[in-house]
Amino acid sequence: MNDHLMSQQEILAANLTQVRANIARAAERAGRRPEEITLVAVSKTKPLEMIKIAYDLGVRDFGENRVQEALSKFAEFHPQDLRWHMIGHLQSNKANKVVGAFACVHSVDSLHLAQTLSRYAQKQELHLSILLEVNVAEESSKSGMTLAEAPELARQIAALPQLQLDGLMTVAPLVDDPEKVRPVFRALRQLRDRLRNEVPQGSWQHLSMGMTDDYWIAIEEGSTIVRVGRAIFGERVYTKEQP
Repeated sequence: MNDHLMSQQEILAANLTQVRANIARAAERAGRRPEEITLVAVSKTKPLEMIKIAYDLGVRDFGENRVQEALSKFAEFHPQDLRWHMIGHLQSNKANKVVGAFACVHSVDSLHLAQTLSRYAQKQELHLSILLEVNVAEESSKSGMTLAEAPELARQIAALPQLQLDGLMTVAPLVDDPEKVRPVFRALRQLRDRLRNEVPQGSWQHLSMGMTDDYWIAIEEGSTIVRVGRAIFGERVYTKEQP
């Protein structure tokens, strides 16, 4: 192994160790088990060699947000136990490329997109796990349905064939203090709890919330999937240790 790869492996190993420790501490504070939380390493824009290193360090879930970029990575690297997650905004005209390639689509934000995914999943005779993206803070710069729209859309989407409605996703606002986004995560969890009763066709097992700057807060509020990129693949050797 050359020096470049060796140093990159050491950096990724140190970062992953810190992120996993932070996840474990946050889970413990919330009275949860760390195994309940899936770490999705956000590998968008990252070269395949870094993904392979992370895989060798035990990461099995990777998040991508551009379909073409992701598909080129899939073509070169596809161990059986690796799971790719579509976490970015998805246009309906790319839906046919997503079905069969991704284990889960986190960013279903409209009935039209869900219908399109359902149609392609039927054609391929596949089931596709999806999460509904909710724009809890109603930021104009972000995709996602509103909290108010979600129950009716969830009912309609849950009725579509070949889609498994497994939960909700949100992207919290960028803030200077992570504590400020706690109400956003709490609101998503409360919506999920409500939908469990109102739309029993969905499994509602997942809350995909929390990124590099706030994933420990999200875990304390019930997140089951955290999407962490910079704290794993970024320039820093160690990510900030959380209390």
